[in-house]
Amino acid sequence: MGGFTNLLRFSLFWFLTSLTFFTTISISADTLTTTQILRTNQTLISQNETFVLGFFPGSDSNWYVGIWYKNIDDRTLVWVANRDNPLEDSTGFLMIGDKGNIVIDNPSGNPVWSSNQTTANNPIVQLLDSGNLVVKEANLSDPTKYLWQSFDYPTDTLVPGMKMGWNLDTGMEKHITSWKNTGQDPSTGGYSFKIDYHGLPEIFLRNNQNITYRSGPWNGERFSGVPEMEPDTDSIVFTFSEDEHGVYYSFSIGNQSIFSRLIVTSDGQLQRLAWIQSSQTWNKFWYAPKDQCDVYRECGPYGICDSNASPVCECVRGFKPKNQQAWNLRDGSDGCVRNTNLECVSDKFLHMQNVKLPETTTAFVNRSMTLVECEDLCHRNCSCTAYANIEITNGGTGCVMWIGELIDMRQYSDGGQDLYLRLAASDVGGSHKTNDTGKVVGITLSAAVIILGLGFLSWKKRKLLLNGNTDRRGSLQRSQDLLMNEVVFSSKRENSGERNMDDLELPIFDFNTITMATNNFSEANKLGQGGFGIVYRGRLMEGQEIAVKRLSKTSGQGNEEFKNEVKLIVKLQHRNLVRLFGCCIDMDEKLLVYEYMENRGLDSILFDKAKRPLLNWRRRFSIICGIARGLLYLHHDSRFRIIHRDLKASNILLDSEMNPKISDFGMARIFGTDQTEANTLRVVGTYGYMAPEYAMDGNFSVKSDVFSFGVLVLEIISGKKNRGFYYSNNELNLLANVWKQWKEGSALELIDPSIGESYSPSEVLRCIHVGLLCVQERAEDRPTMSSVILMLSSETSLMPQPRNPGFSVGRNPGETDSSSSKQDEPWSVNQVTVTLLDAR
Repeated sequence: MGGFTNLLRFSLFWFLTSLTFFTTISISADTLTTTQILRTNQTLISQNETFVLGFFPGSDSNWYVGIWYKNIDDRTLVWVANRDNPLEDSTGFLMIGDKGNIVIDNPSGNPVWSSNQTTANNPIVQLLDSGNLVVKEANLSDPTKYLWQSFDYPTDTLVPGMKMGWNLDTGMEKHITSWKNTGQDPSTGGYSFKIDYHGLPEIFLRNNQNITYRSGPWNGERFSGVPEMEPDTDSIVFTFSEDEHGVYYSFSIGNQSIFSRLIVTSDGQLQRLAWIQSSQTWNKFWYAPKDQCDVYRECGPYGICDSNASPVCECVRGFKPKNQQAWNLRDGSDGCVRNTNLECVSDKFLHMQNVKLPETTTAFVNRSMTLVECEDLCHRNCSCTAYANIEITNGGTGCVMWIGELIDMRQYSDGGQDLYLRLAASDVGGSHKTNDTGKVVGITLSAAVIILGLGFLSWKKRKLLLNGNTDRRGSLQRSQDLLMNEVVFSSKRENSGERNMDDLELPIFDFNTITMATNNFSEANKLGQGGFGIVYRGRLMEGQEIAVKRLSKTSGQGNEEFKNEVKLIVKLQHRNLVRLFGCCIDMDEKLLVYEYMENRGLDSILFDKAKRPLLNWRRRFSIICGIARGLLYLHHDSRFRIIHRDLKASNILLDSEMNPKISDFGMARIFGTDQTEANTLRVVGTYGYMAPEYAMDGNFSVKSDVFSFGVLVLEIISGKKNRGFYYSNNELNLLANVWKQWKEGSALELIDPSIGESYSPSEVLRCIHVGLLCVQERAEDRPTMSSVILMLSSETSLMPQPRNPGFSVGRNPGETDSSSSKQDEPWSVNQVTVTLLDAR
């Protein structure tokens, strides 16, 4: 079939080429239709003649398709289609493919590049005056109906109206990346400028994975680290937007006669350029890094950089150089350490002005809190090292709070914003470079009285709840570390005043607080029980509901697995991952505190005959897609590549609107960016969800999670468990039964009868198809999660035929229909006996 398609393309190319030998095919100024091709000597020109789309030569006789300014003589390119897939000579062409997409073919009719497939009936390609190349239906002009657009795939340039950032609903991310060699080789270079939406979002310039420059967070007017970023309605207007659906940065031009663009160069510079018509040159309006203080972490933790000083690095008040010898040699990268250990209750805050805020990707953020509330929360949380307003507009709003070291700060003579730094009371006083007024923010007497009162009440209630038990677990001081409505971080401190970074990343609740919240772990508050312990419902004093996972003292999850789960999930933020509020380690008690999910685990509804009808097809499909997005984030889009290793129905939690969230990261593992698989001698997981290569050989990878996801998809569709379900008479498990009915063409019979008739047969079949592709026996045959999402979201996506699933065997003779067989029993996988260790 592929050969026939190529033959048609080749024939069409030579037909049109020979036809144009005698006549010229008319191409509309800005539009290409399905009956036209664009050759290397032809161009599209936007309606107002602002931009041009055409072919251009690069290095090594390669040719590319790009967009450049029409009336600027130096052919300034703003976008390249096939930057990593060039034509080898000048005889290729561009056309609309049979899938409603843009295709660049070589002379043999073989595509070297294509855009995403669309479902267009009568597609056209149009070049807009914004520089955006779009695929749309011929009769539609609504920009929200574009089927594809080049603005979603930036190269090295951001032009007005183009956004960079994250769509948190779909997981799509847009950033700019340098050319390999500016002006010669447009292929993807090593430098990128990309938004990190964790904590308080900011933009990082990276050389491969190494950060070289940081913008600072958006403060309502500009980025904290770009004081020159003054908006001008007559020229450049900057926009930064953030909500639950996405985080974006863009800019617009008030005066349409002005041309401006933001680029990242091949030598690692960010440049904002403006076209000067009179001199016919691009003027460097702004650039970064522009000096030593723009270099990321130039002065290390608690060091502040001032380009007007010599040397440029100094320690903030209350700190001294960590490495005095290196500091004397003007190397401040080791940063600074405290002069005096903090005391928590008696600590005060130093008001620093005109500074670039420290890195905020791991900071606590609450946009509804006032600065006074932020100060109060930071003071009560002994691990809080500094706080500030999020935005400086309207007198300042929101709260950003740092837990741990402050890095990459900079002093400005004008610009930046206010920062409140925690110091020991003895270190506050006098004047400081960043504090002309010498203002100190301290805790008031009334607040101290309130906190002590809360501590006394907490102790009294704990004593009553424990019926006089004098085994005090946790200190009275830590019981004061409560949230107003967010997370409480560790208050543990080493005597030296310095702490291990792992401890800084562990949010800690006081045991007294958890005891009160769960009514002393009462049976009435019990939500469920798993292999590692019991989960309780609780309510904090502020009224916020929580779920508390209290690990059994005899469980298989030890301190390492516990810390692994906490550290992993704290660093992960996605709408389809469960949110961790904190944890508690107190003597032999280990507890995890999660957001409370009203509808509990997916298994509690999916496998309950009475509750199952609550899950109509729309909800089931939404749950499948949500789990897929969460896994894609873990495997590809998060700061780490995470392998979950225990994906199952009970680890998918549902909120009040049935939105799915992946939970339980105790068995998860971090992979390096170039790592694809690993091996373990300790096989952990759950019957029915483990991939064959993992269960038998201990090999796990992203494809192991894909297998588990496939099992989940088939369970969600059928309403039956893979383990514990057997097809009547034939004694086939769920995977084998699905495979059998798929081959027989009766796959729709698998659908859960409780769904009724309100479903799309094609959508159900597509999901079954995806599920079977995910549970194929060979890991290399399974798709990645990015491919899974594409297949789930596109009715026209071409999908390969699935091969035999793993674990498609009958039950063991001694096994019953229930799934309550002993967890440590040997079991058979494709006739190979394996004993599952640490099964849950």
